[in-house]
Amino acid sequence: MIDQLQSLEDRYEKLNELLSDPEVINDTKKLREYSKEQSDLQEVVQAYREYKTTTSELDDAKVMLEDNLDDDMYEMVKMEIGELSEQKEELEERLKVLLLPKDPNDDKNVIMEIRGAAGGDEAALFAGDLFRMYSRYAETQGWKIDVMEANTTGVGGYKEIIFMINGQGAYSKLKYENGAHRVQRVPETESGGRIHTSTATVVVMPEAEEVEIDIHEKDIRVDTFASSGPGGQSVNTTMSAVRLTHMPTGIVVSIQDEKSQIKNKEKAMKVLRARIYDKFQQEAQAEYDETRKTAVGTGDRSERIRTYNFPQNRVTDHRIGLTIQKLDQILEGKIGEVIDALLIEEQTKKLEQIGE
Repeated sequence: MIDQLQSLEDRYEKLNELLSDPEVINDTKKLREYSKEQSDLQEVVQAYREYKTTTSELDDAKVMLEDNLDDDMYEMVKMEIGELSEQKEELEERLKVLLLPKDPNDDKNVIMEIRGAAGGDEAALFAGDLFRMYSRYAETQGWKIDVMEANTTGVGGYKEIIFMINGQGAYSKLKYENGAHRVQRVPETESGGRIHTSTATVVVMPEAEEVEIDIHEKDIRVDTFASSGPGGQSVNTTMSAVRLTHMPTGIVVSIQDEKSQIKNKEKAMKVLRARIYDKFQQEAQAEYDETRKTAVGTGDRSERIRTYNFPQNRVTDHRIGLTIQKLDQILEGKIGEVIDALLIEEQTKKLEQIGE
């Protein structure tokens, strides 16, 4: 591990030199590439340097203990050795995690799709709750949200909503949200006070760059039509809505959120590219059973991952057996505790797999 860390620090120093080189500064592509590589290495290099300092101080303290010290100084040095040993162990564990293989999509923006599933109007209302939850969480992270398509219902909520979250590391935090989310509560329309169970599905996809997924124009059928509102009522007499069909995969994307056909096509292409990239990723992931064993919640989309129980103010994540009595806070966007627990679980599984 130390050899690997030292090579990363050497590379970090080399990148410092390269980023000061006039040739690199004048080459936008190289400058961006080297800057990102350096940024990716920064956390592990800082932790390694802290580890080296702590190890050096610990060695010095052990040498001091061999000298003729009075009782007070001896106890003081022993206490320092205990503290430094603990710091060293903590840094070793942190470095092990930092050296784990990183998901190449972790730093990307996210395209999320939320759909009301079983439960009719109540499912659509719950889809709206989930959208607000993710929106508020995004705000706390300093991320921006761009709604790409929203299909609302007459009673509020969404049959379907597609939106992009722009922000550093968005995918690394939100990739665990893939799957079926279940809600248990008494609907406002329920006069008998009976608890109903409804579901909404969440799909999380990394934004795919053009260089990552090659889509040929000849493989896309473009249809335009007049956009419509809830219940099919016409809200736009121009042919601004766009439907893209990717012929090789059969993936279809329809966007009518903007009044401009060009803007709708741009948004549709982003969603189409993400869905195709996601399809290939899902297929590749299915080929590697071991990879699927380490994934906490980025695999089977039909999996019921979480239950939101309103009467008991309780949220349960079924993948890791986590139960939190803070439903009200979680729906306000305070989902960091759940996301952190899922991240730790996945890291633990990866460390166990490496150990085996």
